[in-house]
Amino acid sequence: MNLQFTAASKRHKTVSGADVAVSASTVCWLAGGVATACLAMVPAHADQPLWEIGIGAAGLRLPHYRGSDQTHDWLLPVPYAVYRGKILRADRDGARAVLLDSERFDFDLSVGASAPTRSRDNLARSGMPDLAPSVEIGPNLSLNLARGAGWKVDLRVPARAVFTLRSEPRVIGWTLSPVLNLDTQWRGWNVGLQGGPLLATRRYHGYFYDVQAPYATPTRPAYAAPGGASGWAFTLGASRRIGEGWWGAFVRADTLANAAFEPSPLIKKREHLTYGLAASWIFKASSERVAESR
Repeated sequence: MNLQFTAASKRHKTVSGADVAVSASTVCWLAGGVATACLAMVPAHADQPLWEIGIGAAGLRLPHYRGSDQTHDWLLPVPYAVYRGKILRADRDGARAVLLDSERFDFDLSVGASAPTRSRDNLARSGMPDLAPSVEIGPNLSLNLARGAGWKVDLRVPARAVFTLRSEPRVIGWTLSPVLNLDTQWRGWNVGLQGGPLLATRRYHGYFYDVQAPYATPTRPAYAAPGGASGWAFTLGASRRIGEGWWGAFVRADTLANAAFEPSPLIKKREHLTYGLAASWIFKASSERVAESR
């Protein structure tokens, strides 16, 4: 699972159903591709504080890795931070550096991450090396396909290099996850729905799904995962700002059907749901105001 941060545009954007907002940055590092909690929308052309800070908590249920039949339950503190600069942004669409912004498309740098898994806690990986946490970084292109009053549809194409977070980091491959994203509003809630295929290189798949000969057993034969398709993911997220409080939730349906590594003996479950809830209290805001517009 990878977490995703994406960039803000000069015009107002509704929140993505698959992009994790900075208000849940701690959650994001553990939620991986779940990436769904989002900040509440503000009216078009509204003046907003240049920055806001707060604190909150989140509860998440995540699989140890995609394809695992075991899960992590997390209860975490959630720092809330918003910065609405011209180039560097940390807002409802995530944390990023905007490289190009137009009426039809945005181009920016996006960042993702995945949580660690200790093999002693996972029956399928027992006796194998632990899965280290990882960080991803790369370009992201967002193309607006259609928009109306209170809704929009985008095509988003993030491509990222993946590195392990260890004393000696190493590259473990690349990922590509094009998605169609719908953002809208419903009864005061900001709602996002996103879905699409996942793809990655052989090296990335191998990090999670290879079984090298020294770790093979009668019930876990040696296996080398190819590159290519990684399955599909569909995410629904909702959030709302009420006074000084922010509330968010998401659910993600994940399938490994027809994934290139589906025969791996480490795959124990091909479909699962991931979900989480978060709440934050915003206690400080800048006196300087900036304008946002659609």
